[in-house]
Amino acid sequence: MYDVSKAIEAAARALCRLNNIPDNTQFEGRPMWMSYLPEAKAAVEAAMPFLMDG
Repeated sequence: MYDVSKAIEAAARALCRLNNIPDNTQFEGRPMWMSYLPEAKAAVEAAMPFLMDG
């Protein structure tokens, strides 16, 4: 049904861009968007009950 991992990645990339940082900029050997994974995961998990209602 939903690919939660892709949703979390999309949210992390969006958060990165929201902070005016290109999401594929390298930071500590990884794409910068990966630094936003905890926040993205929290946001997607918070939204999931509302997505499942529909």
